[in-house]
Amino acid sequence: MDNDTIYIPVDVIHAFMIDTFKAQGVSDEDAQICADVLIASDLRGIESHGVGRLKYYYDRIQMGVQFPTAQMEIVKDEGATALIDGHHGMGHPTAYRAMKLAMQKAKQYGVGAVAVRNTTHFGIAGYYPLMAVKEGLIGFTVTNARPSITPTFGAEPMLGTNPIAFAAPSDMDYPFCFDGATSICQRGKVEVADRAGKPIPAGWVISSEGELMTDPAQILVDLGKNKAALLPLGGAGELFAGYKGYGLATMVEILCASLSNGAFLKDLLGFAPDGSRRPFMVGHFFLAIDIEHFIPLEVSRKVTGDIMRGLQAARKEPGHDRIYVAGEKEYEKEKVIREQGVPVNANLRKDLQTMRDALGIAGYEAYF
Repeated sequence: MDNDTIYIPVDVIHAFMIDTFKAQGVSDEDAQICADVLIASDLRGIESHGVGRLKYYYDRIQMGVQFPTAQMEIVKDEGATALIDGHHGMGHPTAYRAMKLAMQKAKQYGVGAVAVRNTTHFGIAGYYPLMAVKEGLIGFTVTNARPSITPTFGAEPMLGTNPIAFAAPSDMDYPFCFDGATSICQRGKVEVADRAGKPIPAGWVISSEGELMTDPAQILVDLGKNKAALLPLGGAGELFAGYKGYGLATMVEILCASLSNGAFLKDLLGFAPDGSRRPFMVGHFFLAIDIEHFIPLEVSRKVTGDIMRGLQAARKEPGHDRIYVAGEKEYEKEKVIREQGVPVNANLRKDLQTMRDALGIAGYEAYF
């Protein structure tokens, strides 16, 4: 961390986020859900989607492209499946309730699947499968997003970072939880680098001329102008299998749009044909699996734990004495963050101060 970084207690950051959402018209219940999702990201060490994203939602509400009071609508509900329209409201509570519905259906039918259209950014994808794990279920979540990934051999953003998240109960101290974008990096990491004033590695982003870019500030400008694109997992071309990341991003796009008749590709840019701003019309897909419909939960937990322990016990690469499994670093990071607080650099403090003062939120002057 740089010398400008301070550490603010978790409960203070959490309370400020609740107050910020409520001050913009979000209901008490929905503000709590939004803040819970964001603080979960900070606790897991994912700075790109925690309090660092708060102004992102603030700006969208102020611009009128995200509606703080809109309520989701269950358009269709049949057996193990359902379709929801988010009506461009807050993505976090819409996603929370969609996963809850998928979990209810899984307990009844063995599996539950819910598609969502016309919603907004919902924070870290991993939050929602972890909801399922807490009730002894397997969870799976994907979401599309405004275009930022170029297809293999392309040089313009067409697909969102389109993360895939999967979590399963284990008999270890933490569940298996994979949560990753289908690009090498997500836009949020570029935003974090920009706030820190640091370059990103060459190989993450390509310009419209096919050149590698490392200046995060310029990248964020060019992404908005269709002059830069994130590279899919595997990187440029086919040598390191960039087509696999491209294919996975497309799979997510299909799950999030074709089951809901939702928006996709450049329709997610947030601009109407006349150039005016409009909601982003994002889509999500949630799947819950009730393990007890297959085998006893404790048997499944042990099998998953054995897989995780087997991987951790593999022969180590020279110079490395530990192998991690998905969810392990985040589990350990949470203990550190709860003790030392959430890291907030100078640029992020300015964002927090801007929102605090604009919304007239009192009580946080001692922290930022």
